[in-house]
Amino acid sequence: MLHFYSLFSTTPKLLSRLSHSSFLSSSAPSPPFRLIWLNQSYRRRTRAFSSAAVAASSPNKTGTDTFLAEETVSWKSLGLSDRISQALFNAGFDRPSLVQAACMPSILSGKDVVMAAETGSGKTYGYLVPLIDKLCSALRNGDIASEKPTSSSRSFSVVLCPNVLLCEQVVRMANDLSGGDGKPLLRVATVGGRQGWPVNEPDIIVSTPGALLNNIDPKTHHRSDFIRSVKYVVFDEADMLLCGGFENQVIRLIHMLRFDEKLLSRTNKSGLENPVEQNSDSVSHFDFKGEEDKQNESISEAAEMSEGDVDAVDLTEETRTSLVKKKDRRRVIKKYERSKQYIFVAATLPVNGKKTAGAVLKKMFPDANWVRGSYLHQHNPRLKEKCIEVTTDTQVDALIEAVKQFDSKALDHGAGVSRTMVFSNTVEAVEAAANILQRAGIECFRHHKDLSLEERAESLDDFREKGGIFVCTDAAARGVDIPNVSHVIQADFATCAVDFLHRVGRTARAGQFGVVTSLYNESNRHLVNAIRAAGKLGQPVESAFSRKRRFRNKLKKRAGLNEARDTPTAELMV
Repeated sequence: MLHFYSLFSTTPKLLSRLSHSSFLSSSAPSPPFRLIWLNQSYRRRTRAFSSAAVAASSPNKTGTDTFLAEETVSWKSLGLSDRISQALFNAGFDRPSLVQAACMPSILSGKDVVMAAETGSGKTYGYLVPLIDKLCSALRNGDIASEKPTSSSRSFSVVLCPNVLLCEQVVRMANDLSGGDGKPLLRVATVGGRQGWPVNEPDIIVSTPGALLNNIDPKTHHRSDFIRSVKYVVFDEADMLLCGGFENQVIRLIHMLRFDEKLLSRTNKSGLENPVEQNSDSVSHFDFKGEEDKQNESISEAAEMSEGDVDAVDLTEETRTSLVKKKDRRRVIKKYERSKQYIFVAATLPVNGKKTAGAVLKKMFPDANWVRGSYLHQHNPRLKEKCIEVTTDTQVDALIEAVKQFDSKALDHGAGVSRTMVFSNTVEAVEAAANILQRAGIECFRHHKDLSLEERAESLDDFREKGGIFVCTDAAARGVDIPNVSHVIQADFATCAVDFLHRVGRTARAGQFGVVTSLYNESNRHLVNAIRAAGKLGQPVESAFSRKRRFRNKLKKRAGLNEARDTPTAELMV
């Protein structure tokens, strides 16, 4: 949308009066709200990840709370031990969020869980807390496979994240929970980036899928016993991990872990001695590629046989017999004693379509418990949104005015440190937007994939500590928890529902309020109207994007044909 790249050397001038319209906020009136502060000690502390412990959900009948569980719900009432409950209280978390109250009992019971809830709803602690409690209990009770503790007999938890920054955030959140001696309850470490395998094996390993595979790949006979020791596996940002570039790595890891479960189940039924050593060796020599092909084939067959896709009248007798045999084979494969727990966490988890993350999970883990947030894929009532239609001539001025207007309002209300995130669709657009703001006298931080990992981490830390303006791509829209972001600006309108939901989810977190300003042009107008309609009808936002997908594709193709002749590729910021 923004042709920022061509404006690097242009000093922006105020060109026209901006016409704007209310965005979603003009829909049904918002319910009454009450801002909840946890306690005095928590307010005095500056916590970088504070919003992870509370959640936004639908208002109860009294209309007094929209994100915390009822006052009668305590950490102990969810089944947590006294030790972890005290650690949470010491960290400033008096009671759980609605999402945490819904998911923790299922995780503690050992069932597979799919947690799909809106951003800022406390999902990270929702899975970390019960897993830490279970691991602490196992260590305290000596619940190990052999009398002498070894790396192969210990119980581990693995948390998979799509990037190193999210891995480090999970580690820091886990380390925030400490015992009476002030030390973290468990040893937690990151594997990924420049962090190799820890010398002293921790209780929880947080890693990217690729980094974990590099360290436990059985083909290299390297740490194959680790697979047996993993008892709890978490897939954070599951929709991203199960699609795109991570899909093959994640499916491979799931197959490795599931095959180990089958080996252990078979060993337990046969009563063989030394099951750990024998099965570890079997894992090391197993042809995972062949197993993956078989299981992928089974998944594909299941998708093809979904309801409405095949007319049974057209099937020959031979085809019917073949399909029945394949179904029976899959049933046999599924019948084994489970020894690992799988938890999938996401703020966006579409289920429509055979290859969406939600549909894949329903086929691979049909017995999993699903926990859904009340505002999943929908408008957050604590979020005030507006949109401003712009042209090529007015978009620069609209961006500068949106940044300055909100900053001045924040100062007038004595808001202290103000934080605004500005999203663009490409690296070039981020650089151009940052340059334009700086030419207008507005200092800002930058965050995109072309910066080094150290530079991105430094900019995030500075933004958390100092506040200000943070210009970024969607790399900063997922999972990164920055407290007290009061304003989000879409300099480029999001190109898909997932990006839109993650962007607006950077504000109005942890029961707080926020503002989103979206700049759009003529090509986005129908999409904006569809989102407004979805908000008024209480429909998921993804349905608006889905209805307009064909229309957007036509616009993109038409725009590409018209502009490709005269415009460099770097200037096409669609």
